Amino acid sequence: MNVGKTATRVAERTPQPFNDRIAEQTRRNIEYFAHEGHAEIERRLDELDEEWDIERVLETQASSLVLASVLFGALFSKKWLFFSGAVAAFLLQHAVQGWCPPVPVLRRLGIRTAREIEDERHALMTRVQS
Repeated sequence: MNVGKTATRVAERTPQPFNDRIAEQTRRNIEYFAHEGHAEIERRLDELDEEWDIERVLETQASSLVLASVLFGALFSKKWLFFSGAVAAFLLQHAVQGWCPPVPVLRRLGIRTAREIEDERHALMTRVQS
């Protein structure tokens, strides 16, 4: 089974229109900030330090859903624990394949990979140094 490179597997399994939209937004960000001067580029670099990548978003969502499911299982019905199992299976699927059902939704919302965020950072830092 070819699971792809860690840095590119999410983008490789994302529908191309979503990748294109994310790439275009990144390009527009770079173009905009490149004309705004060093202070604005530095501000943008600080924003990029705070941006959550898709892995962090998935980890947060999965852990929140598992905790809620365990709580509901303890309070209401053990049937809720099956939900925890499904979330864990999705998270495992993502770890192995770089894809799980929430990924297309998150990509459609513009959530970027760490590499995509770093690409913008690198382009902006190149502008600061020149």
